[in-house]
Amino acid sequence: MTNAAPPAPSPFLEFSREEWAALRDRTPLPLTEPEIERLRGLLDVTDIDEVRDVYLPLTQLLSLYVRATKELRGTIASFTMGTEAGSADKESQWTPETAPPFVIGIAGSVSVGKSTFSRTLRALLARNPEHPEVGLITTDGFLYPNAELERRGLMGRKGFPESYDQRAFLRFLSAVKSGQQAVEAPVYSHLVYDIVPGECVEVKRPDILLVEGLNLLQPARTRADGRTSLAVSDFLDFSVYLDARRSDLQNWYTDRFLALRSTAFSDPQSYFHKFASLSDEAAAGLALEIWTSINERNLMDNILPTRGRARLVLRKGADHRVERVRLRKP
Repeated sequence: MTNAAPPAPSPFLEFSREEWAALRDRTPLPLTEPEIERLRGLLDVTDIDEVRDVYLPLTQLLSLYVRATKELRGTIASFTMGTEAGSADKESQWTPETAPPFVIGIAGSVSVGKSTFSRTLRALLARNPEHPEVGLITTDGFLYPNAELERRGLMGRKGFPESYDQRAFLRFLSAVKSGQQAVEAPVYSHLVYDIVPGECVEVKRPDILLVEGLNLLQPARTRADGRTSLAVSDFLDFSVYLDARRSDLQNWYTDRFLALRSTAFSDPQSYFHKFASLSDEAAAGLALEIWTSINERNLMDNILPTRGRARLVLRKGADHRVERVRLRKP
């Protein structure tokens, strides 16, 4: 009888849902069912079981990463102490009051559930007394305004990498990771489907900053002069990719589009108010057209190819629940 060949080496540790859930410690669940319900997005199914089995082990892992990063900063400060640069850095960056946030990127396709995931993760992380201040921003605020997208001929590619003001976003992240006391980010309104002129959200050096967006894990671009630019991922301390089958993503997008007709689309101020009165058949057809021509193309060309760059990949099943977990080895 021949011995089976050993499994091929992999840069990832693979877990079933049950194996991942078994990693959590005995810490009591810090969120109640009503709190979880308030964090859920439209048609989302996140419940106590999902929070206990998936989110709790993740928040415990992230807390270990945050703690290890603080220890590393202290080690570097000790190592550089006595030098002119080291003394300046120690005074301006390495104290608890001036340390930059631990930045976590959350990436994945349209309709995969990034918003609910980010809000729930934020609420859980903030219950830990070691890092009570947890901020959250989305990359939507760094989309070009609609007028600029129209000028550039990009309205049909909204959400694609070229539709974002990448320089402004990189400047924002650089300021955050430099430990600046307060950094402003533009505000995007899903109601009017555009940047809100003159409105900003302030990020005041939280312990942890969650950044949610489609294209966070894009590799660095090569500039016209041949040099490589910075990438968003250069500023991330940890990254999560929410994954699902393409067919499931399409179904979730269609279901959400149909549900929005009686919720957000019903507001006369909504950019999509014109779709509120569509029949089920017409709305499903339009949703499929938008998915196929825009969101699926962005997924296949830009988002899915970056999945392997994430530190953690959470794979969802057709019922929206996480089935498998892949954790990149240190």
